[in-house]
Amino acid sequence: MWDNCGWESQLLETGFLAIFLCPVWTLSQVPRRCPPSLICIWTFRWLIVRIMLGAGLIKIRGDKCWRDLTCMDYHYETQPVPNPMSYYMHRSPLWFHRFETLSNHFIELIVPFFTFLGRRMRIINGLVQILFQAALIVSGNLSFLNWLTIVPSLACFDDASLGFLFCSRGGAMKTVLEIQKEDKNGQTLKPTKGMRIRQVFNVSLGILIGCLSVPVLMNLLSPRQVMNTSFDPLRIVNTYGAFGSITKERTEVIFQGTLSEDPKDPKAVWEEYQFLCKPGDVYRRPCLISPYHYRLDWLMWFAAFQTYEQSEWIIHIAGRLLANDSTVLSLLDHNPYKDGGVPRWVRGEHFKYKFSQPGSARAAEGKWWLRKRIGAYFPPLDLEGLRGYFQSRNWPHPHIPTQKT
Repeated sequence: MWDNCGWESQLLETGFLAIFLCPVWTLSQVPRRCPPSLICIWTFRWLIVRIMLGAGLIKIRGDKCWRDLTCMDYHYETQPVPNPMSYYMHRSPLWFHRFETLSNHFIELIVPFFTFLGRRMRIINGLVQILFQAALIVSGNLSFLNWLTIVPSLACFDDASLGFLFCSRGGAMKTVLEIQKEDKNGQTLKPTKGMRIRQVFNVSLGILIGCLSVPVLMNLLSPRQVMNTSFDPLRIVNTYGAFGSITKERTEVIFQGTLSEDPKDPKAVWEEYQFLCKPGDVYRRPCLISPYHYRLDWLMWFAAFQTYEQSEWIIHIAGRLLANDSTVLSLLDHNPYKDGGVPRWVRGEHFKYKFSQPGSARAAEGKWWLRKRIGAYFPPLDLEGLRGYFQSRNWPHPHIPTQKT
């Protein structure tokens, strides 16, 4: 499952459900005789309920800061890939952070049940969820997760509530039910063989989703709830959740290279590699990439609060940098050796990062971040020294490039 992230399972499930919204017997975008079934619509409504409840319950059962309403004191600064708005949101008053956390619990734990309380409450749920996702999009780079979550939220609306978006010149748009009941002559339509076959498929879909939802429901009710997993091999119905725990300090792994023969030489000049979006250069403004997803930047966030032994792919990247591998370098924003030369050594340094204070002297200097060195993340490495490490893991050893003169 790619990076084993929850939104990738969510993408698969949303795509699977969308299959049953598509017309089968015609190429018309909105077929008159076979509109989407209410069963299909309810599978999307059930999806948004599970997404939000899973996220809310994992928070309440997880980090203590969600219960004492302090998680938002840290979230904007320590989330995987902050954006420019995160910088300012982090400096909001403490009372506002408490309000944010409490609102998050209300939206994820209470509002989803509006889905089952009639049309008006269901529409309110749809509006709240879309506005909530829009707020998350503005305040952070959470890839396409929030955009994807808007899709099942749309199922909370009906034709009457959305009709104003599609009014024709001749008057209001007819609802799906009206189209289904009348043909061009205003006569009642009789179900065709194809329509009956589709009804069988829709009922089968409802039964399938219901059966596969049983272990998901049991997981939601369990005090040992797990998030972002599936209980069926095809991942048709999954359990979701995000930010069950919040890191209180932001740490970053910074790759550095040198042309020096001796990495212990105090005169050795170490140049930094910059990733596309993750924090590195303290003068670089946080990027804005949503709905795009830079997977390597995201994985570097995980690696920063682990060790390189737990994230061995970090060493693999170091080896590729020593070889000036174009594939890896294409995933970076800045290669200090792009104009010639090949690093003889690459090391990983571990830093703690904090947002600068808006209006402070350092912010006036153009610093978005302040950082302090923690220590070495991994020691200086050269290609020859990595040969045994790569062979023990059946990795192809990078080719030692020819030095330019």
